[in-house]
Amino acid sequence: MNQQDLIQTAAFFKALSDPNRLRIFAELMTGDSCNCELKEKLALAPSLLSHHLKVLEKFGLISSRRDVIDSRWIYYAVNREATADWHQWLTVFFDPTRIRTRPICGPEGRFDQL
Repeated sequence: MNQQDLIQTAAFFKALSDPNRLRIFAELMTGDSCNCELKEKLALAPSLLSHHLKVLEKFGLISSRRDVIDSRWIYYAVNREATADWHQWLTVFFDPTRIRTRPICGPEGRFDQL
């Protein structure tokens, strides 16, 4: 991993590191939703919900759009492309077949070489 990949990956984990953001993201995985639905289902204060939605949207995990009839309504949805990209990355990164066994460098490693 290069430095930019490390920074991007750390930001991804930071965006999802809050339990409320995980709850919001999980709820949006069931389909698009508006503020009022999310507030009701997750029992979050409007300002707290808004803060977490902004964090998720800033990172690109979700998107928002205004209602075409009444622009006071805002709908939130999971960014499918970003989710697919992270799914692929996490599948590769956490693949147990990547784990290698090698000699350790401490005293135990020296003992094994005798």
